[in-house]
Amino acid sequence: MIIPTKKLKSGFEMPVYGLGTWQMGGRFRRDLNNNDEADIKAIKTAIELGVTHLDTAEVYAEGFTEILLGKAIVGYDRAKLFLASKVYTQTHAEYDDVITACKNSLNRLRTSYLDLYLTHRYNPRDVSYKETMRAMDTLVDEGLIKNIGFCNYRLSDIQEAQSHAKHKLVAAQMHYNLQIREVERKEILNYCQKNDIMLIAWRPIQEGALVNNLPKIIKDLMKKYNKTASQIAINWLISQENVVTLSKTRSIYHLKENLGALGWNMEKTDIEKLRKEYPDQQDVSDSMPLE
Repeated sequence: MIIPTKKLKSGFEMPVYGLGTWQMGGRFRRDLNNNDEADIKAIKTAIELGVTHLDTAEVYAEGFTEILLGKAIVGYDRAKLFLASKVYTQTHAEYDDVITACKNSLNRLRTSYLDLYLTHRYNPRDVSYKETMRAMDTLVDEGLIKNIGFCNYRLSDIQEAQSHAKHKLVAAQMHYNLQIREVERKEILNYCQKNDIMLIAWRPIQEGALVNNLPKIIKDLMKKYNKTASQIAINWLISQENVVTLSKTRSIYHLKENLGALGWNMEKTDIEKLRKEYPDQQDVSDSMPLE
């Protein structure tokens, strides 16, 4: 299938659904017992099914996840893929470190450029955003990355980073779903929508938690739209202005199910009803709190 895209006023465009690679090859360290071939196959299958947005990070499995992704995309038309990676600014925030980190990611991914490069977590206190964003600007100017984004930022850090960047920050990757509402409570979603920034919601079904013990409001919408709980949860996100999502799965069944969330839009009244009435909402991320 052809994955729909969303386009900002600035011209930045990306698919509404992408494949995450967190835990492929390991978590923060490489897992020598991991089934690498299964991960490569999962990525290839996603591409064959139409997924072009592939997301990774240098910190995933100490860079090994990028190596796996680089192997998986061999033979595919690079121009048709949307590759995103992240520099871990808790350790690589200085100008030279950001440049080196990006070049290392490119080498591991076997590509000459990234469609989107994100700063991963806000800066440590002893490093200026001026240095980090100067490096990001340089990477854009040299053609190594096409666009700048940020991941898991507080609103004050978003504003601080943009104030030092020559190029616009076009994407925010944040923990957001029906249950986790920190980006709403802390005005990050509203800020992104008003400032022409794409919000990329990670963990859209909360690692499967949103499809268990379904509340009545979800059951009613499943019946109304003839969709599964996962499809309702994902569509709720991508039906919103400036919101897209990504999810990691090795299961072809679950990937196909997720893709069934695309190509239709939830009614605005249902979007707002879920925003207000979905039970057990959490004001702070249980995984990456913005504190």
